[in-house]
Amino acid sequence: MERLRAARVATFAFFGLNGLAVGMWFVHIPAVEQRTGVDHATLGLLLLLLGGGAFGGMQLAGPLTDRFGPRLVVPLSAVFCSSALVLPGLATNGLALGAGLFVLGFGNGCLDVSMNAHAVEVEHGYGRAVMSAFHAAWSIGGFAAAVVGARTLSWGWDPATTLAATGGIAVAIALAATPALLRRAPAPPGERPAKRGRRRTPGRIWAMAGLAVLLMLAEGVANDWSVLHLSTVLDAPEATAAFAYGAFAAAMTVGRLITDPVVRRVGPVAVVRYGSAIAAVGLLTASLAPWVPLALAGWTLFGIGLSGSVPQLFSAAGHADRANAGANVSRVAGLGYLGILAGPAIIGPMTELMPLNVAFLLVVAFCVLAVCTAGILRPVPTPAASAPDTAPETEARR
Repeated sequence: MERLRAARVATFAFFGLNGLAVGMWFVHIPAVEQRTGVDHATLGLLLLLLGGGAFGGMQLAGPLTDRFGPRLVVPLSAVFCSSALVLPGLATNGLALGAGLFVLGFGNGCLDVSMNAHAVEVEHGYGRAVMSAFHAAWSIGGFAAAVVGARTLSWGWDPATTLAATGGIAVAIALAATPALLRRAPAPPGERPAKRGRRRTPGRIWAMAGLAVLLMLAEGVANDWSVLHLSTVLDAPEATAAFAYGAFAAAMTVGRLITDPVVRRVGPVAVVRYGSAIAAVGLLTASLAPWVPLALAGWTLFGIGLSGSVPQLFSAAGHADRANAGANVSRVAGLGYLGILAGPAIIGPMTELMPLNVAFLLVVAFCVLAVCTAGILRPVPTPAASAPDTAPETEARR
């Protein structure tokens, strides 16, 4: 049990460093946009490369994690992602920015899938829902990035300096946490270890991936456009605008910290359904807000609503077949990143026809659609013979 606890702490560390690294990029989007001279529409297209790199990294890392184990893939991915963080900060034109974003996205995709696959194994060892707490660590990293980034921006620091320093800190965290990672999932008493091998991805996994597209597109809007919303629509200073993402990240953190006990009480379907409804109300509030404080309140509510949804999708996908948890998570996360890809591709060009806040109304509609399709998380009954590969009892509720 002590080994399992150490692995849980290490998983928190990797989620936290990933949130810190990616969050620092989000906060510096306006500064990098100004440095490279690209407009909103071009930035939206360039952000496709970030998502495209992430999608490619996920599809590679999923099978590699199933074959070699997360103990090898997670730290390699973390070092790669952290080292690539400085690249967008060094860019001075659109071409260099696109290349840097693709490399950063690839590393982030590899880390995203491998650390979630490791989280599934830790959760299985505990026999109860702990996935949302790991994602809370990611949000804590993002909130820290918002606070630190706002301060360094107010000091006039160059983005490359801040991003390079953040990357170095993330590498140090990764190296320190690696020895505690699990080699393979700990099997509860009386359970035989899962037999690993490639299997055909079931339709239910693809359905969850479709829901992930909607929810991660919504989350990506906050990541990529919340800061720009305050700075361009409400004319907030850069340092103040950074708190739009900070409010969202803080709300995601609080929501994810309390989601696991909520899942045990009401089940993952209710968490996704009612959370998506809250998110729709929050984004609608931010979109229509004429004042910065009200917009921040809207982004906060948006974060609370989305906070518990994506972790439930990853958990359900990983527990559906632990022998292929990496591949299944890569399907859900990969298609989810298509939503993040679609977000910039849709929102960016729409700003040529309408204000940014009006374009957000399309995402409000996507949140409503997620409310209607949340039932896909309801588990399909399995024969007793396959019980060892099912999710923890907390995942099986509702």
